[in-house]
Amino acid sequence: MGLKKILDNMKPAFSEGGKLSAFGSLFDAAETFFYVPNETAKTYGAQIHDAIDSKRSIFFVVIALLPALLFGMYNIGLQHNIAIGAATDDVFCNFLYGFAAMLPKIIVSYVVGLGIEVAIAQWKKEEVHEGFFVTGILIPMIVPVNCPLWILAVATAFAVVFAKEVFGGTGMNIFNPALVTRAFLFFAYPAMMSGDKVWVNENYMDCINGTIDGYSAATPLGQLGSGEAVTASPLETIIGTIPGSIGETSVVAIAIGAVILIWAGIASWKIIVSTFVGGAIMAYLLPYEGAQNFEWWEQLTVGGFAFGAVFMATDPVTAARTECGKYIYGFLIGVMAIIIRVLNPGFPEGMMLAILLMNVFAPLIDYCFVQSNINKRAKRAVK
Repeated sequence: MGLKKILDNMKPAFSEGGKLSAFGSLFDAAETFFYVPNETAKTYGAQIHDAIDSKRSIFFVVIALLPALLFGMYNIGLQHNIAIGAATDDVFCNFLYGFAAMLPKIIVSYVVGLGIEVAIAQWKKEEVHEGFFVTGILIPMIVPVNCPLWILAVATAFAVVFAKEVFGGTGMNIFNPALVTRAFLFFAYPAMMSGDKVWVNENYMDCINGTIDGYSAATPLGQLGSGEAVTASPLETIIGTIPGSIGETSVVAIAIGAVILIWAGIASWKIIVSTFVGGAIMAYLLPYEGAQNFEWWEQLTVGGFAFGAVFMATDPVTAARTECGKYIYGFLIGVMAIIIRVLNPGFPEGMMLAILLMNVFAPLIDYCFVQSNINKRAKRAVK
């Protein structure tokens, strides 16, 4: 109650006509961070989708992302030390190294993204959309650990402006902003998104032997794409002790996040399950040629497949919303991801393009099912 009273006393200064009105949107964002807004939507024909406040659902997603984020930090340090021949079982040492590498990326993502959103919200005299609280943590988790901060800043700005704000802000965009960031990086700066060395950090102090000059380590998808045998064991790909994007390597950590999202009613289990089913079927029917000691089901444990299925495909804004449509939407994502991976070596990580492609078709899928239901009801009414 004390904090609420303080915020209420401060509010007039940030309201229109107040001394600090230029920061009104920023104050509103801070206030609704602590307390549920006491206003409801009055425009755009808003409809109730569920019973939970959107800001609260956003923070459930952030909580679900924490296991993958924390493990990713540990894995950064682990892969770094393995690459330089100084592997250590010191969990704290590995984690601290990864934390130091990851923290600047998180800061840049939030400063750039939220800075743009606050500026646009203030210009439009609207509240700050809460969606970037998730996008801001997703972006650093799906980029290579060696991605330069200035490139990350440019890509984040591009995604916020052209994948979100031009469509009207949170809830109006048709593409997942975090995936647009990765797509922008992939096509604008391909050297920073491909090759093996981008997945092992080389810019920080080694916990054991001091500084390093530069090393590389092969990712399973990179090995598959080049026709090599995968050196990582199935257990390593499931646990996540392999090179890869910061948050995408550990299937175990991602599974914990999936349980949290499904339990909280935030993510659709139908999309998650159907994505894995589609991917499994296509991986069985379309195996990698020449892949030695690599089973079809391992396709679901490498790269960003699991992460995309749980945290990207289930985005409530860009995914299908009809219950039957969710099955089709997820299934096609899984199918397309494997097709892109196997048939086009230039895109070894097919999950990004598969989800962006199905973002385009999600409204059509929903339209078909809605129209089908309308036609069935019309026929029953005639009888």
